Amino acid sequence: MKNISTENYATLLEEAVTFHGHVCGGIESGTRMAICGLQRIGISDPKGADRKKLIVFVEIDRCATDAIMSVTGCRPGKRTMKIVDYGKMAATFINLESGNAVRIASKGRNDSDERPDCATATDDELFSITEVEVPLRPEDLPGKPVRTALCDRCSEKILDGREMEHQGETLCRPCQTGIRYYVPLT
Repeated sequence: MKNISTENYATLLEEAVTFHGHVCGGIESGTRMAICGLQRIGISDPKGADRKKLIVFVEIDRCATDAIMSVTGCRPGKRTMKIVDYGKMAATFINLESGNAVRIASKGRNDSDERPDCATATDDELFSITEVEVPLRPEDLPGKPVRTALCDRCSEKILDGREMEHQGETLCRPCQTGIRYYVPLT
């Protein structure tokens, strides 16, 4: 959708609800967060003319991420969305052409606090907004892998500079740290 603005919040929210499957606070907040971020970095057509100018880092793996994905068109598989799960309702929007970047974080509230209505509240009522710089390497950008390596221990391929050098070995992060999100059964 062209002309991302607070005025077309209802339309963008409807699209996010369809994408996500139901309406909830995360979808409402994520939709507004995406609108705010795009406006602040000068992206008006994220799924069209501006689609190659945008990368978004999201800091949570919950509903807001689906809303941001729906509004921006960014996806992990296209390497335009990076998920850095800090468990925070926050995202950083980067205009690759201008270099402008802004981090938008939902303002903290206690469960007993009244939450402003996402349709009528101002950005400042909803979010903490900070201009930031995100150092990106060529390996972080969309497109074909810049380089690949093989882990000397597990022989699995490692893409885009994610390998680590340790005592003369090229290793994937799990082999170097011993930390995995899974436990091999064999």
